[in-house]
Amino acid sequence: MRRSDFWLVSPLLVCLVALPIQSQNAAQNTVPNPANSTPLIQTNAQAVAVDVVVTNGNDEPIPALHQQDFQVFEDGKPQAIDLFEEHTAPASAPAVAPVQLPPNVYTNQPVAPQGYAANVLLLDRLNTEAQDQIVIHKQIVNFLQSKQPGTQVAIFSLGSKLELVQGFTADASLLRAELDKKIEAPVSSNIASPTRQDKAEVDMQQALMAMSGTTDAGGASLAELKGNQRGALTLQGLEQLARALASVPGRKNVIWFASSFPIAIFPTAKELQSISRTTQFNGAVRETAGLLTASKVAVYPVDAQGIHIDRSIDADSGGSSQGDSFGADAVRDLAVRTANNAAMEQLAADTGGEALYNSNNLSQAITRAIQNGSHFYTLVYTPPSTQMDGKFHRIEIKLTDSKARLSYRRGYYADQANGSNADAKAVPAVDPLPSLLARGLPPSTQVLFQARVVPLMPQPAADAPRVGGNTKLTGTLVRYKVDLVVNPGTVALTLTPDLTHNGKIEVALVAYDQTGKPVNWTGQTLGLILNPASYAQVQRVGIPIHLQIDLTEGDVSLTTGVYDLGAHKAGTLEIPISNQSAAAQ
Repeated sequence: MRRSDFWLVSPLLVCLVALPIQSQNAAQNTVPNPANSTPLIQTNAQAVAVDVVVTNGNDEPIPALHQQDFQVFEDGKPQAIDLFEEHTAPASAPAVAPVQLPPNVYTNQPVAPQGYAANVLLLDRLNTEAQDQIVIHKQIVNFLQSKQPGTQVAIFSLGSKLELVQGFTADASLLRAELDKKIEAPVSSNIASPTRQDKAEVDMQQALMAMSGTTDAGGASLAELKGNQRGALTLQGLEQLARALASVPGRKNVIWFASSFPIAIFPTAKELQSISRTTQFNGAVRETAGLLTASKVAVYPVDAQGIHIDRSIDADSGGSSQGDSFGADAVRDLAVRTANNAAMEQLAADTGGEALYNSNNLSQAITRAIQNGSHFYTLVYTPPSTQMDGKFHRIEIKLTDSKARLSYRRGYYADQANGSNADAKAVPAVDPLPSLLARGLPPSTQVLFQARVVPLMPQPAADAPRVGGNTKLTGTLVRYKVDLVVNPGTVALTLTPDLTHNGKIEVALVAYDQTGKPVNWTGQTLGLILNPASYAQVQRVGIPIHLQIDLTEGDVSLTTGVYDLGAHKAGTLEIPISNQSAAAQ
């Protein structure tokens, strides 16, 4: 059997609306099966899991606590603890070895450390002054030089969008090299008016939504999502980070460096009103909160400004002799710093992390955050109501030892994004997949898949109709076929009374040229109707999807995405393609 044919051996008994699909024979498939790569348990029972960090007065973890030492309350009512576990992450957590894939086959399965906690450094260049960015870089270099051998971290950068600087690794020299590249790159915050590039991307996203049959559900426009507000861009970056970390096992300790922190994750109604009066922004806050909860992200905000200096008693300034103007400036500075510290405290409390500020030793802050998040307890309880009421529910945990300090997330929204397995009621304001297919974003890993991308053989005739949404595509083109195999354990499949499993997914491809301009795109919405035999086969070999797209000659980036419309989860992957070598494949 030729390698180019092994994906199209036997038909799969699956009804897919709008797209004919064929699948590989399980016995002859030489591609690792994503359906077996990540064991997942699906259940309709609602449960809430909370990670609790318990420390003493010296900020040292308190080990060997028992279930009876804890009390859990939801909205002030005591809850029975169904499951209790103590987690101590090993000092050196080995990373999962990358899956050895055949040529032209790619996966969005993350390579992550095997342990109870993973550590992420988030360099926020959007909300950080230029001089503070230099300090952050130096302090992280100090941390890398002295970090415990075997400690694995990943580095992300937030500007106009989220970027993956370096995936999980214990190699300090590799982390340093990639960090140096990022600090040398110009900062792009996209706060100014939209560029021609932005316009092309928005046009592509709107066209892709129309092609896939999805529309704006009354929320903000795609242009507004990119927005001119730092708060909106920050929320978007945190959402992308949560999606990127979704399939990384265990607790994720995100150490976030910034000069200011413009958002609260679980704000009160009054705080929401002060942030923004738009329902679109409020909805984005809620959705981001749910994604961080579902991905088990604990945020450790680190103030990049270091120790605060009271300008009113600064000897170099002559004290308060400069009059009322100087005193007013000092009061304003203090008010801004106090508000920022309060935002950090709330952000940490909301997610179960710790706020770290008023220190010039940021390297030590990183070490402290990693140590703080390496030992914790997981408490699981079943809330009193099994209905998704869409409301925010407060969580309170108490310990018999009142002197101990507890860090844990303080609540959840009882809808799709609350981190439980309960059925969802909330729907995102807009279809998120087109914006998640922007060039340069880290892969979203909520839906896992593998993709095989090869030129179609034989190529169509030169006068054949173009494949893709860009009707203005010209020049010498190469038609590619893209075969996806989706892990069924990461897709919501609902069992119906007639014993079929139903689901609905959106798939899309977007190709970018070397300048980052979208050059072609395609996408569709697919209905999954699986009879018992088809469902059993899908569990063995995955959900197969076939797409084709015309690409221009030269180097392009092909972003591939799958969005589960039932569970509102996404999987994406950017694949580099060089059409010069197409004839040799």
